[in-house]
Amino acid sequence: NFRKETDFSPLSLGQCAGEEKRVGTRTVFVGNHPVSETEAYIAQRFCDNRIVSSKYTLWNFLPKNLFEQFRRIANFYFLIIFLVQVTVDTPTSPVTSGLPLFFVITVTAIKQGYEDWLRHRADNEVNKSTVYIIENAKRVRKESEKIKVGDVVEVQADETFPCDLILLSSCTGDGTCYVTTASLDGESNCKTHYAVRDTIALCTAESIDTLRAAIECEQPQPDLYNCVHFSFRSLGPENLLLKGATLKNTKKIYGVAVYTGMETKMALNYQGKSQKRSAVEKSINAFLIVYLFILLTKAAVCTTLKYVWQSTPYNDEPWYNQKTQKERETLKVLKMFTDFLSFMVLFNFIIPVSMYVTVEMQKFLGSFFISWDKDFYDEEINEGALVNTSDLNEELGQVDYIFTDKTGTLTENSMEFIECCIDGHKYKGAAQETDGLSQTDGPLTYFDKADKNREELFLRALCLCHTVEIKTNDAVDGPTESAELTYMSSSPDEIALVKGAKKYGFTFVGIRNGHMRVENQRKEIEEYELLHTLNFDSVRRRMSVIVKTQAGDILLFCKGADSAVFPRVQNHEIELTKAHVERNAMDGYRTLCVAFKEIAPDDYERINRQLIEAKMALQDREEKMEKVFDDIETNMNLIGATAVEDKLQDQAAETIEALHAAGLKVWVLTGDKMETAKSTCYACRLFQTSTELLELTTKTIEESERKEDRLHELLIEYRKKLLHDFPKTLFFFSRAWTEHQEYGLIIDGSTLSLILNSSQDSSSNNYKSIFLQICMKCTAVLCCRMAPLQKAQIVRMVKNLKGSPITLSIGDGANDVSMILESHVGIGIKGKEGRQAARNSDYAVPKFKHLKKLLLAHGHLYYVRIAHLVQYFFYKNLCFILPQFLYQFFCGFSQQPLYDAAYLTMYNICFTSLPILAYSLLEQHINIDTLTSDPRLYMKISGNAMLQLGPFLYWTFLAAFEGTVFFFGTYFLFQTSSLEENAKVYGNWTFGTIVFTVLVFTVTLKLALDTRFWTWINHFVIWGSLAFYVFFSFFWGGIIWPFLKQQRMYFVFAQMLSSVSTWLAIVLLIFISLFPEILLIVLKNVRRRSARVRTKFILKVDFWKGLQYLP
Repeated sequence: NFRKETDFSPLSLGQCAGEEKRVGTRTVFVGNHPVSETEAYIAQRFCDNRIVSSKYTLWNFLPKNLFEQFRRIANFYFLIIFLVQVTVDTPTSPVTSGLPLFFVITVTAIKQGYEDWLRHRADNEVNKSTVYIIENAKRVRKESEKIKVGDVVEVQADETFPCDLILLSSCTGDGTCYVTTASLDGESNCKTHYAVRDTIALCTAESIDTLRAAIECEQPQPDLYNCVHFSFRSLGPENLLLKGATLKNTKKIYGVAVYTGMETKMALNYQGKSQKRSAVEKSINAFLIVYLFILLTKAAVCTTLKYVWQSTPYNDEPWYNQKTQKERETLKVLKMFTDFLSFMVLFNFIIPVSMYVTVEMQKFLGSFFISWDKDFYDEEINEGALVNTSDLNEELGQVDYIFTDKTGTLTENSMEFIECCIDGHKYKGAAQETDGLSQTDGPLTYFDKADKNREELFLRALCLCHTVEIKTNDAVDGPTESAELTYMSSSPDEIALVKGAKKYGFTFVGIRNGHMRVENQRKEIEEYELLHTLNFDSVRRRMSVIVKTQAGDILLFCKGADSAVFPRVQNHEIELTKAHVERNAMDGYRTLCVAFKEIAPDDYERINRQLIEAKMALQDREEKMEKVFDDIETNMNLIGATAVEDKLQDQAAETIEALHAAGLKVWVLTGDKMETAKSTCYACRLFQTSTELLELTTKTIEESERKEDRLHELLIEYRKKLLHDFPKTLFFFSRAWTEHQEYGLIIDGSTLSLILNSSQDSSSNNYKSIFLQICMKCTAVLCCRMAPLQKAQIVRMVKNLKGSPITLSIGDGANDVSMILESHVGIGIKGKEGRQAARNSDYAVPKFKHLKKLLLAHGHLYYVRIAHLVQYFFYKNLCFILPQFLYQFFCGFSQQPLYDAAYLTMYNICFTSLPILAYSLLEQHINIDTLTSDPRLYMKISGNAMLQLGPFLYWTFLAAFEGTVFFFGTYFLFQTSSLEENAKVYGNWTFGTIVFTVLVFTVTLKLALDTRFWTWINHFVIWGSLAFYVFFSFFWGGIIWPFLKQQRMYFVFAQMLSSVSTWLAIVLLIFISLFPEILLIVLKNVRRRSARVRTKFILKVDFWKGLQYLP
């Protein structure tokens, strides 16, 4: 509500529409001045203008971050193990598990702290920026965070609005200003906002300070477009300037702050999205459970065998190791429990805690490769790819279904006016003087062209029914420079239509003082007073304007989709235009129908009153306005239709072909007409000429009186046809459909609603399951006339299919956000419909064609790398702990460690961590060009192939084999009583060090064997890690360390390497351990070569056979 001092009579309050329902509102006093001196002014408390996007503060960082990190199972597990080591007498030092845990927690905390510091820095840039407030008729310089609700703020050209403002006045005479909302929704087009009518003249600091007024508005809401609602002076979204938007082409404006800080619409819109988890993460958790079970089994076996061993008195208490009195008095059950815990601690390294930090680093660093990829750079928008979520990199290699928008995603969203139809006559080409190039449209009419008055009426409708603004320079004034006019609009369609009218001699030259100005074919300026704009929305699918001619006639012009306009016009007019519209749609053009009606003055008075009441309503405003719009837009007269071409994006067809070849199912979800969408699907090769199309649309269902019965018949018929053509397979995702007849399905929004909301008492409750069976058998699906919510419903439906297929959604507009958030992976196109899709997505790319490389190359490699990383971590830790387990059988299950504490601590942190990190970032087992040129390679890794039970068991058995070789090979070596010429006997620490040396070299060389793409970084970390291990062992054993109680490793490593037998044993054991792997690589290479030779031979035979048939 906008109330000036004079508005406070009981009458004005009583007459306010919706007053009785006014709840949850706030009153803002302009300039924080009381409206009336006689009334007591109580300053209201609102939040300040600080923006806080950070997660932590200096005080809560440590407790909050630690709490979040210990919610992770592996971290919590190691914390428990550490506490057990501190409290119970265990065989290993608490340092062995405490130090790796501390390392992981510290690295993760530093990463998260750094990210939060960046957020703090970004917040401070905004909060400390300079703004100017009007106080006591003076411009006062302040920091942005000090703005209060009610302050009058001055904003100058190209500055960003520091909070949500109501526009009071502008430097332009008519109180308008131009704004871009690129930082909110990415729309770079200028939008016009209007000042409050009563304050337009207050253009100086002195005059604005004299204003005494109050604004009543809703409490903060996140919706950017259904903005604050006002009564009394009926202010709306066009008066509200949102924080984050930028002032353009206007020197200066004054506005009053209504929402500040975290209550602004921008802040309310940037709440965190729900966390998406990848399939790899779920596999890691499953593997952890398996290894936890192995750990518990090992501990239980060793505890049981210890007490079996000790059942012999001599073994229980040998003469050299007598029990203390306390040990004799301890309860046996308690002793067994502490022994079980001790074995758990001894074997706890089988759970790879450092894997989590390595995975996080791999994802974080790996995401830069997408951002750095030059192939994703688009010169038109001067931007490349953007990664909003690095947690889903590997999911890009596991996609089963792709859901794509059409307009702006498959097409350019760059509209070009092609032709129009006026009363059934087709107009195509430029105007010749005053006549359009007219030709009859088939058998529809016998006339060569439409009536001259109807032509002009149609072109005036195109010039008036829109929200286009004109960008002009100060030097440009009047229609003389009309050729230089630049049109701006949030919709490319509208600009195309205005330019189309210009081709035929009618030019829109702008709005002045509320009057729309049109230059006609005779170069005369016509002025129309703009009374009301009935804005476009996705439910109505049309927009209208009410204008008043210079002669005083009131006209309504309406344009919209044929399905939205035809039911509202005279029936006898439809046939003339319908065939034209359908033919254009078949050609792939976007069509709009244009209608008009004359409004009598008395009717206008009623309409005007209804519109004002609906606009002033504080409750259910949208519903009331929609009802009024519906009442107004009836009994219209159809004039004609337009056809606009939206060109297919570059390489869109090639991309879809490649995705099909990769075994992916592509669904197009669009709000467009079926005919237009179908034509686009053929153009981009989603449907082939051989594809048999199955239709579930309003057209096919309305043939019957009972829609549900007809739908049921069609569903059963289609299912029978598909089941007959497709043999039953155990797993349809084998993706072998290309061997059979290809089928495509077309469904529209109303039929989908019928399927999803079928009546409970009908026999068709299984609609949904039959529909899904049909969809699974189709190579491609087209869903047209879809509402945004329906797009999300379809994605959710497919997500919940048996087998949980991985879904990917890609779109460019705000109407695609719901499906982008719903799918496993969301891709935003940085398109012309704004950046809301890109902002809400996990990844953003400039064009649809970039999806090919993103999935087939990056996705493939990310998955292979991280799958190898996970399997390798479990493998190397099982190799590490198995000898420790086997050692217990030879030391009386006394919990004696095989390895020194330093080796236990450093194994995962230093000796084996960097090689696998480098591999997981740089490995290219197949060249990127090969991956993009042969999409079938994508199928080899589908269905989480590398983390299934088979590969997991292979890695596990390989680790068990190698661990057994390490231990028993060294044990066999030690059968010789002396390993040196001087008859010195080696001890248990030398035994453990030999096993550990073989272990470190074997697992590192195993990774070297797996590496196909060598860089200097791989060489450095692999050979550097081995050199570091040798250096560390000499260093650790070469000094008497004052902080150690026992110097058990002193000179052990150096002494060990002085034996030739030890050298021979180490080299031999490494070779035996890696022999199965080497053998496997040789066999694979032989098989690959023989396959290549066989292929060459077949090609040669085919070539010579072909020559026989040449003339």
